[in-house]
Amino acid sequence: MDKQKIFEHTERWITDKFAGDTTGHDQWHMKRVVKLAKQLAEKEKADSFICQLAAYVHDIPDEKLVNDIEAAVKEIFTFLKDEGVPEQVRHQIWLAFKDVSFKGNHMVPETLEGKIVQDADRLDALGAIGIARTFAYGGATGAKMFNPKSVDTVQKQDYRSHDKTTINHFYEKLLKLKDLMNTESAKKMAADRHQYMEQFLNRFYAEWNGDD
Repeated sequence: MDKQKIFEHTERWITDKFAGDTTGHDQWHMKRVVKLAKQLAEKEKADSFICQLAAYVHDIPDEKLVNDIEAAVKEIFTFLKDEGVPEQVRHQIWLAFKDVSFKGNHMVPETLEGKIVQDADRLDALGAIGIARTFAYGGATGAKMFNPKSVDTVQKQDYRSHDKTTINHFYEKLLKLKDLMNTESAKKMAADRHQYMEQFLNRFYAEWNGDD
């Protein structure tokens, strides 16, 4: 199994597949998550190969992006098999990406590699990049930017409710991620990014209210 060649082919496949995305789930998101997963794998002594491959493919079966999740997972398995990835390794990769998505709750992956990929994905939802991706997704899905009356009711609504604003998303998901990190390495990285988001929100409200 030529791991470097598999990485190169996977990156090319993901780049082609997500090149047209405007929701913040483009190929650059995948590549950042791969880089973060590699860093975390080294620090946490996990299987870096499994972490990186799972990070590359983690959004292919994302329910926000596809209608047929089963078909999307099958597509991943077919690609990996064609690349010569052994069945046992394919199974470990599946375990590492199947519970990555937030989905309004906290599904803890079964393996260390899964926890790392989940942490890497969630780190990319925080900080400056996380803020940019949130507004990109809001724009792509037609969400309003902000409604002062909606923040108070965010806890009473279902996750991904259609009447929420982009600012609501900070409260329903992003500000919760810091405390949901699985690994100690990710927790340290998340703290700084979380603080940056809080500063952004304070500045946003100040400018919105004309108090800046």
